[in-house]
Amino acid sequence: MSAQGAEAAPGAGSGPGSGSASPRPLFGGCWSCRLLSGAGLMMAAVWVYQAPRNAMKKGIPPSMGNIAQICFAAGEG
Repeated sequence: MSAQGAEAAPGAGSGPGSGSASPRPLFGGCWSCRLLSGAGLMMAAVWVYQAPRNAMKKGIPPSMGNIAQICFAAGEG
């Protein structure tokens, strides 16, 4: 067989206008952006978690709002 006899699979265009390029990831794959936003999200979860936690440490019984806030923070983290 010659090299010219081997053809590409139909529909697998290799030209620049074929539209088969994969989409660019969000933020362009910037690891520092991912780490910064992830750390920010974790710190927000800790901030939300600490308010009802401090109230319970003082002996105040938790309200439904405090329980919802702790559950939200646990889900965020």
